[in-house]
Amino acid sequence: MADPNEEKPRLSDAEMLARFRNSDKRPACSNTLGMQLAEVHQDEMRVVVDFVADESFANPTGAIQGGFIGAMLDEAISTNIIIASNVTMTAPTLEMKVSYLAPLFVGPARVEAKILKFGKTVCFSEARCMDPDGKVVATATATAAPKPFKRF
Repeated sequence: MADPNEEKPRLSDAEMLARFRNSDKRPACSNTLGMQLAEVHQDEMRVVVDFVADESFANPTGAIQGGFIGAMLDEAISTNIIIASNVTMTAPTLEMKVSYLAPLFVGPARVEAKILKFGKTVCFSEARCMDPDGKVVATATATAAPKPFKRF
């Protein structure tokens, strides 16, 4: 019988990327944001995530409403924490600060998220959202509380 306290083997970056891309358990919010995990760098505790800023996200000026950009940043940060835990924990966000630097328009967006410190009860992360030309349009810092996976 397997030891329940034994750590499960870590997947390679390519295997982890495939696991997330091929999952049939994607949250609806990920689909709404057009989320696609693009890169996994477990040794650096960093991921790159692509999103599609849909026209329904635009405000009257044609720019993407900030809440959707915040959701993209939060989704990338949370995904990174889940991967860093070897898919054993979820990552409820305790707080997040977003700085909006430039407008984002309808179309592709990319978020790079990095963990700064992964502690036993708290995780500190940062992320930046870029437009299709690679220009940083928003940054975020976040604090999350890693918890074992559990459905509410």
